[in-house]
Amino acid sequence: MKEYTTEFLRNIALVSHGGAGKTMLAEAFLHATKAITRQGKIDDGTTASDYDDEEHRRRISIYSSVIPIEHRDHKINIIDAPGYTDFVGETISALSVADGAIILIDAVGGIEVGTELAWRYADEFNLPRFFVINKMDRDNANFEDAYLAIEAFVKAHGKRAIKVHLPIGEKAGFKGVVDIIGMKAYMGDGNTTAEIPVDLQEAAEKAHFALVEAAAEGEDELMEKYLENGSLSDEEMVRGLEDVVYAGEFVPVFCSAGGHEVGAIALLNDIIDLMPSPLNAPKRVAQGKNGEEELKPSDAQPLAAYVWKTSADPFVGKMTYFRVFSGSLQADGHVWNQKKNADERVSGLHFQRGKEAISAKIIHAGDIAVVSKLTVTSTGDTLCDKGHPLTIEKPKFPAALYRVAVTPKTQADAAKISPTLTRLCEEDMTLIWVNDHITHETILQGMGDQHIDVALHRAQNKFQVGLATHEPRIPYREGITRKASGQYRHKKQSGGSGQFGEVHLRIEPLPSADFEFADELVGMNLSKSYLPPIEKGIKATMERGAFAGYPMSNVKVIVYDGKEHEVDSKPLAFEIAGREAFKLAVHDAGPVLFEPIMNVRVTVPDTNMGDVMSDLNTRRGRVQGTDSDRGNTVIVAHVPMSEMTRYTTQLRSITGGRGYFAMEFDHYDTVPTHVASTIIDAHKKEMEAKKEE
Repeated sequence: MKEYTTEFLRNIALVSHGGAGKTMLAEAFLHATKAITRQGKIDDGTTASDYDDEEHRRRISIYSSVIPIEHRDHKINIIDAPGYTDFVGETISALSVADGAIILIDAVGGIEVGTELAWRYADEFNLPRFFVINKMDRDNANFEDAYLAIEAFVKAHGKRAIKVHLPIGEKAGFKGVVDIIGMKAYMGDGNTTAEIPVDLQEAAEKAHFALVEAAAEGEDELMEKYLENGSLSDEEMVRGLEDVVYAGEFVPVFCSAGGHEVGAIALLNDIIDLMPSPLNAPKRVAQGKNGEEELKPSDAQPLAAYVWKTSADPFVGKMTYFRVFSGSLQADGHVWNQKKNADERVSGLHFQRGKEAISAKIIHAGDIAVVSKLTVTSTGDTLCDKGHPLTIEKPKFPAALYRVAVTPKTQADAAKISPTLTRLCEEDMTLIWVNDHITHETILQGMGDQHIDVALHRAQNKFQVGLATHEPRIPYREGITRKASGQYRHKKQSGGSGQFGEVHLRIEPLPSADFEFADELVGMNLSKSYLPPIEKGIKATMERGAFAGYPMSNVKVIVYDGKEHEVDSKPLAFEIAGREAFKLAVHDAGPVLFEPIMNVRVTVPDTNMGDVMSDLNTRRGRVQGTDSDRGNTVIVAHVPMSEMTRYTTQLRSITGGRGYFAMEFDHYDTVPTHVASTIIDAHKKEMEAKKEE
C-alpha cells in the first residue's frame, strides 16, 4: 500500500439498521478498486470485514472492521460498523474516529429503527453524512419512495436531502447510476461511463439544477456567479457542495446495489469529492497540562492518537486500533500512555484490511492503523509524547442495563474469571462487570442477550474460560419496624465440659446508622467480657440475614441481662446465644424486606407512550412525570429493580426497537407483603434443602 498524507485520507463510518448491506458494499468497494479478485459472500463467510468466527456463526456483523480502499490516489478508511442494536458500542466507537458517516438504507425497508439510531449517534459527533439507498436490485425496490422517506426524515431533523445519484433501472433491471454532478452514467460497478439514458435526461437536468442551487448556497461568491450566469462549473459545484455538506445543511442521497457492485465507483468518487479530509473534519480537542487544547491534524504537531478498539488475536496477541488526531507515529518508536502513566514500544505497526495486515513504517496525521502487543493500553486510552501529555476524552456510551450473574463452569475457570471479564470489558466499552457485595454474585452487564452471549463465546474461544449464567439475585435488605425483645439460653452437656450462655436483649429501628451495639448490664449476672462474642454472633446473622437470607441494617441492639456458668460458659456459647436471641427478637419486631427502587427514564415515540406507561404500571412502577423530546416522550418513573431485569428486551418489543431507557439506583422501599412472602418462603425451602444435604 502506498503512503498517504493527511489531505489524501478519508475516514468514513458505514452505519445502518441491521441487514441494509454495509458489509457487501465494503466488499463491492474492494472488488471494484481491484484490491480483491473475487467478491466474498456473507453466507459463505468469505467477506473481508466479517472475519470473526462468531460473525460467521451468526451471519451478522458484531465488530467494527476497517477496510482501507485506494482510489484516485486517495485512501478511504471505510469502517464497517454493526447494525444490530446490541452492538451499538462498536458503532459509537467507529463514529468517534470517523470524519463522515454513510447511512445505508434498504431500498425496500426504507427508514428503520437502526437508521434513526445511526443518525442520532452521527449527530452526537457532528458528522457530515450521506444517505445511500442500497439493494436497489431487490424485488419491490423503489428509489422514489425511499428518497421521499429520507427527505421527510432529514427535514424533521432540520436538514435538507438532495439527490446526487439517479438509478438506471430498478429491481432486477438495476444496472447503473447517473451521477448528477458530472452528468454522466456509471454502468455496473462504475468502471465504465456512458451517456445518460434518454428517458432519464429530464429527471437528471432537474436534479442537476437543484444541486447547482444547493452549491450556490455554500459561498456568497458562488451565489453571485449563479445569479449572473444561471449555472456553475463542475469544480465550483463541488466546492459549494463541500461547504453545505461539511456544515451538515444538506444530506446527499445516492443509490447502489452492493451485492452486484452497481454504483460502487461513483460513490467512492463522491466520498473523495464531498466528504472532508481530516484537515476539514469536525474539530477535536484533548486535555493537556494547561487545560483543553485543539488538535491540529498535522504531522508537525505533538502526537495525540486515540485508541478506539482493542481485540485479542490468538496468533498475533493483543491488537490495538488507533486514530492519529495530531502528529505522526513511527514504527519501532516509543509512545506515552498518559492514562496508564506508562511507556509503550511501537512494534508491529500496520494497517488492517479485515483480517489482512499490511505493514506500515509511518502513520500520518488523520490515519487509522493498528499496533500489536502493547502491554497496558486499552480502549479509550490516548497515546502521546511523554513531554507533551494529552488525553482525548472517550465518547459517551449507553449504560449497560441487561444483567446476568456469571459462574465458572469448572474449578480451573474459577481462577481465571476475574482477569477474563476484565479483558472482555477492556475491549468492549458497553460491557461492565462487578462483584455484588450484597448478593455475593459476579454480575456481567451488557446491551442485550445477544451481546452477553457473544461475550461468553469470546471468553470460551479466545481465553478458554467456560462461564455459565443465571438471573441475578436482587439485593434486597432486611429491616425491622418496631422495638422487641428476645432471650435465649444455649446449653449443651455431653461429657466433659459443657457449653452455657444466656442472653437477654432488646432491638429497635435505627434510621441514622446501619448498626449500633450497646449494653445496660448491672450487677454480676453477665460479665461484660462476653459482649464481644455476643456482638460477633449478631453481626454474622445480620450479614447473612435473619429471616430471608439478605443483609439486615438500621438496627440498634441493647444487651440488658443474661446468665453465665463459672465452668461451662465460653465465648462460643454466647456467640450462639446472642445470635438466637437476636433472631427471636427480629421475629417480634415487625420484620420487613426492603427492595432497591430505580429511577428510570424511558424515551419512546409519542405513539407508544400509552403502552409503555401501562406496562410500567404492571411492573409496580410509579410514574413521576413526562417530558417531550423531538417527537419522543420521556417517561420518568420509580420502578423496583426486580421488575426491570429483562426490560431491555420487553421495551424493544413494545416500541419496535425505537424505545430506549436509562436507570440508576434511587432508594430502598418496603416490599409489599404478598411479594415478600414469596421471597421468604423460597429462602426457607432453600435452607431446608441444604439441611437435608
